[in-house]
Amino acid sequence: MELFGIPLQALLSQLLLGLVNGSFYAMLSLGLAVIFGLLNVINFAHGALYMMGAFFAWMGLNYFQVNYWVMLVLGPILVGIFGIIIEKTMLRWLYKLDHLYGLLLTFGITLMLEGLFRSFFGVSGQPYSVPEALTGAFNLGFMILPKYRAWVVLASLVICLATWFVIEKTKLGSYLRAGTENPKLVEAFGINVPLMVTLTYGFGVALAAFAGVLAAPVIQVSPLMGSNLIIVVFAVVVIGGMGSILGSILTGLGLGVIEGFTRVFYPELSATVVFIIMAIVLMIRPAGLFGKEK
Repeated sequence: MELFGIPLQALLSQLLLGLVNGSFYAMLSLGLAVIFGLLNVINFAHGALYMMGAFFAWMGLNYFQVNYWVMLVLGPILVGIFGIIIEKTMLRWLYKLDHLYGLLLTFGITLMLEGLFRSFFGVSGQPYSVPEALTGAFNLGFMILPKYRAWVVLASLVICLATWFVIEKTKLGSYLRAGTENPKLVEAFGINVPLMVTLTYGFGVALAAFAGVLAAPVIQVSPLMGSNLIIVVFAVVVIGGMGSILGSILTGLGLGVIEGFTRVFYPELSATVVFIIMAIVLMIRPAGLFGKEK
């Protein structure tokens, strides 16, 4: 069975691959959106922290025999603690300054982290095996669905929607938004705004680490895996709207699918289709698809 001259199984395989890539785009852009929307910081170190999450999973398995499921929880916690240290020692002094200062600082952190991991592990990728419970595939009749890829899509959707719900629909989320807009008024009600801001940054980078652990069995774990992805993720955030939580989720998944289909119909365009869409969106709506005009 064919559609537009392409076998249906090939189209569905690219749809699945696009959803997997879109899941990583959604989680990473969600973390960026949380940090920018609530803390007003452009976190260029997000890709390096994503890489740290993957390497922590790899080191946990190879050095300490800690399995995938434990590292799926422990990895984001460790990277989140590292993010809290960054926020408390460096970033908090830049909140009232121009965005360029935060961008330069986090870019410098990225270079240091990548250089550190490169000196220890080199530039070649490290293999990380799929956990035994998720090996194999489902035979759906019309296509073969690898269990691990299905798990990546499911886990990312659950995390993304849960994050959106907490920030947009709960009292904690309203405290976070109010604390960034008028911190003195919120502190007058007895809420520790600096602690809340610190934990928000830690949570944002923990999302990146969670995506890194999920990515470890799919791609080779290498010091450059974050830098290869972060530019595309920033484009996703810009298209969805800087600071828009729901926009980052929907745009990440949608662009992943578009990128996957582009590989089928016009492979030469697949590496640039996201940036072409970004240029078109910015010409029509500079604030992004879900962003608010100021």
